Amino acid sequence: MIGFGESFFPAFAVFLMASNIELALLTSVPLLLGSLVQLFSHVLLRRLRSRKKLVSSMALLQGLMYIPILLVFFHGEHRVLYLILFACLYWIFGMILSPAWNSWMGDLVNEKERGSYFGKRNKITGSVSFLSYVAAGLILHSYPSDRGSEYLGFVTIFLFAMSSRIFSYRYLRKKFEPPYESQSKPEFTFLDFIREARFRNYGRFVLYLSLMNFSVYMAAPFFVPYMLKDLHLDYMSFTVVNAAAIVVKFLAMPVWGKASDQFGTKKILSLTGFLMPCVSLLWVISGDFYYLVAIQMYAGFVWAGFELSAFNFVFDTTTPKNRSTVIAYYNVLNGICIFAGSVIGGIIVKYNTLFWSKYFLVFILSTGIRYIASFLFIPKLKEVRIVEAIPYSRLFFKIIRTMPTAGVVFSLIPFQKRRSREDDT
Repeated sequence: MIGFGESFFPAFAVFLMASNIELALLTSVPLLLGSLVQLFSHVLLRRLRSRKKLVSSMALLQGLMYIPILLVFFHGEHRVLYLILFACLYWIFGMILSPAWNSWMGDLVNEKERGSYFGKRNKITGSVSFLSYVAAGLILHSYPSDRGSEYLGFVTIFLFAMSSRIFSYRYLRKKFEPPYESQSKPEFTFLDFIREARFRNYGRFVLYLSLMNFSVYMAAPFFVPYMLKDLHLDYMSFTVVNAAAIVVKFLAMPVWGKASDQFGTKKILSLTGFLMPCVSLLWVISGDFYYLVAIQMYAGFVWAGFELSAFNFVFDTTTPKNRSTVIAYYNVLNGICIFAGSVIGGIIVKYNTLFWSKYFLVFILSTGIRYIASFLFIPKLKEVRIVEAIPYSRLFFKIIRTMPTAGVVFSLIPFQKRRSREDDT
């Protein structure tokens, strides 16, 4: 569903001739609404009395949203607004299940093996997302460039996405659900959570990720139009650039997962929290195709560690009883920040005239705010498990050497040095 479907929502919007503001709204409004509805997730969970029923039913409804999304092509000048509307429903159904799913998985996975388990799980899902993403790019590339044919390309890949979600629904229905007693109401309100956030480990973590995602989504909606409009990449080149990040991410996930179990999620979060922010700045340096592939490989590597450690930190710092509630509260705050970042980024793009590409300023500002977030919050976070100590430099090179592709990279380093000496002579 991700590889064939939602990864191509921005490209579909560009095909529908969306403006930069509309692209920002497409990226942010659905996530905002999807986050807000999670405040009512516990109500549905209490009525259904089953995390499995809630997750599986919402998953099915999410998959069916691809039908109206495809039909927006026939709505004339309002087609982009209809796309945003149905994308909102898509994300609402997809995100209202999140607290229940996280609670469910928290009960199923042994806390001492979470890093390894989710690393392996994300490797599998990442590899499938990569293959489907490349297949979708090939499908779009194979259709002629006239509008009718391009639309048929999107019809094909979105129908594959819908079928995939329905297929996953069948397996969600087969999954074991441990006994679960839902709370009649949350022990603390959203406002209580906000007030106490800066005094608690999990609260500071939520503030950190929210500010980080605010800065990330200042730039996130505009990488697609930058590649398709400013750099004039075709769909195949566009797919290859993005696939580079996906393939490295799923190769790196198990490596980061094992390191997280051994050295702690906070250690991995700290390391990647300072390696990741520069990614958006790197896009300003060059538009060369091979350069973009290289920085996307770096992005996939560091984002794998950051996302996995952030995901596991949630389980480490919450109790099973309150997990679904605090995850819902985090997602609400995070959705608000994503919305704010995207809208502010859209306004900056609209009025920016400082560079040859109007997108460069948000890429630069995004990098700066990401570093501010890491410097402000990472020193305040605490590891809650007893883990093995290791210096950051040693951890970094340990991760690099353990990567499946590391042997090739390190074998080239002596050759490159030898070649440089020969060139000097």
